[in-house]
Amino acid sequence: MTSVNEATASRLPTVLIVDDDRVNRAALAEALQSDCRLLLAKDGESALQRLREEDVSLVLLDISMPGMDGYEVLHLIKSDPQRADLGVIFITGQASEADEERGLLLGAADYITKPVRPTIVRARVNIHLKLAAQRRELERLSREDWLTGLANRRSFEEAFARAIRGAMEHDQPIGVALLDVDHFKQFNDRYGHAEGDRALQAVARVLAEMTGRSGEIAARYGGEEFVLLKSGPHDLAAFLDEVRTKVTGLGILHEASATAGVLTVSLGGVVAQAAGLDTPAALLRRADELLYTSKRDGRNRVTVAEYVPAAG
Repeated sequence: MTSVNEATASRLPTVLIVDDDRVNRAALAEALQSDCRLLLAKDGESALQRLREEDVSLVLLDISMPGMDGYEVLHLIKSDPQRADLGVIFITGQASEADEERGLLLGAADYITKPVRPTIVRARVNIHLKLAAQRRELERLSREDWLTGLANRRSFEEAFARAIRGAMEHDQPIGVALLDVDHFKQFNDRYGHAEGDRALQAVARVLAEMTGRSGEIAARYGGEEFVLLKSGPHDLAAFLDEVRTKVTGLGILHEASATAGVLTVSLGGVVAQAAGLDTPAALLRRADELLYTSKRDGRNRVTVAEYVPAAG
């Protein structure tokens, strides 16, 4: 089978073909090789393993396989919350209405009957790949702040809850911080909201550049406020001061600021040890108190403290 080159394949959607018959797998792969990055599996177990390892956009699934049949594989796919929306097309020689109804009720997106016809396979697969791309784009937009491209509040809160569970499981600290752009109302009043948006985007770019590693996330929390998360051992105070310095270094003129002649930020951060971790809301409240301390003490500064859980 001829395959697309590696660079092109990395940009193509991934399709998993699951069929116990080598000839059928080859026929489907031949029909789709120019449109997709292809993965092949000969049974249900290896198909589920592939799904755990790879980012798959669509599955072509044979119904009649020894051991775990296609219906059971489909049920297991749809039972996994992370893959419940994954499109699955049944490939089958069984064309009865009862078989088709059973598959559709389990969540199959479509049926292709054997012997497969390459033009029909390509047409139906391309339709479902377009639908998958649309679903992914809608999901991305639902989790991304429209202005800055950072994670939005909903996405951050989900990541924060996961990070707390992970920190407790691995006995590691976690740090969270709130950042506020200093005198932002005055900035908007002086330069206009369009310039204000551009300033927020510039701050967001700094945050995105500094939170690219595993266990780190930056999100827009609302208005001119951002939130930062760092998991594992780290010097949160040094990290936040670097953020502050880089934002100041952007040199965005702010003649209406009572703090400096350029745009600045204030930050408050809290570090919690695994043994003392509390709810996300409690950690954020403490970070907000420390942010207020930075603002009260003159802005353009960082205040960080260890988290002390409430007694009792």
